[in-house]
Amino acid sequence: AGQRGKKFSDGMDLSELERDNSGSCRMVSAVPAACRTEDCSLGIDEAGRGPVLGPMVYGICYCLLSKQQQLVELKVADSKTLTEKEREKLFAKIDEANDFIGWALQVLSPNLISNTMQQRTKYNLNALSHDAAIGLIQYALDSGVQVKEVYVDTVGPAEKYEAKLKERFPGLEVTVRSKADSLFPIVSAASICAKVARDRIVQSWKFVEDLGDISMDYGSGYPNDPKTKDWLEKQLDPVFGFPQFVRFSWSTAQVILDSRAVPVHWDDEEDDNSTKDTPSVLSYFQRKSEDPKTQPHRFFSERKLVSLENL
Repeated sequence: AGQRGKKFSDGMDLSELERDNSGSCRMVSAVPAACRTEDCSLGIDEAGRGPVLGPMVYGICYCLLSKQQQLVELKVADSKTLTEKEREKLFAKIDEANDFIGWALQVLSPNLISNTMQQRTKYNLNALSHDAAIGLIQYALDSGVQVKEVYVDTVGPAEKYEAKLKERFPGLEVTVRSKADSLFPIVSAASICAKVARDRIVQSWKFVEDLGDISMDYGSGYPNDPKTKDWLEKQLDPVFGFPQFVRFSWSTAQVILDSRAVPVHWDDEEDDNSTKDTPSVLSYFQRKSEDPKTQPHRFFSERKLVSLENL
């Protein structure tokens, strides 16, 4: 469904993501020359934190402090209060003001989000969000942007997040607030950039799984939407689970997996002496050297799964 290999006229290029939508990728505008010589403010916001479908996109927008009034005159607002058409128009205006405004986006795929949240060492969505934001601020600094002020829409307790960012970037004036996207125009601009990117990515999503003519009529994508739940149930494979478009770590997806997928039973060998001569389950994951031509099924390669010799 949607467009393939799409590069939009405003410069947002989705081709890298469409080559591999299982991980993370960054999309950036050109850095205005003036932003390398004059002080700038930088705003941070995200789009797609709550949905069970599609990626989460973190966005930054930076602007010359001397041009803050021009930013206000663009009439940017919190992206959640705007229609898709309004967001597209405002993003075009932001992108056209490329002599004093720049932007950058970090796309976190559903596959990356789920695998990260379910890894052995604890790493939750807040930590993932914080790291994405920190990475984008560092990108701006590394690109020569003269960042002076940073405004952030909070994830978790605002005071703790602000202290964390101030410790990481002691030379910057950091302000973290709840609903920052409705308080600071530079955060509103970042919110629009992130939401436009997520909408475009979702609309042009390339399914690596062979699902035939799949319906994209899944409602809002949020877990409590009956239409979304119905779509999830229809797309479930009882053995292989959901397409990578789904955040399988979300409880909505887990409930459907638990009730409708084939159960997997893990036997505890330590409690059963009768299995003493049974080969360890690890033996089935060892690399076999006798047939180097054997390739794993694409189910494993698409999910970045590799054989293990030991744990």
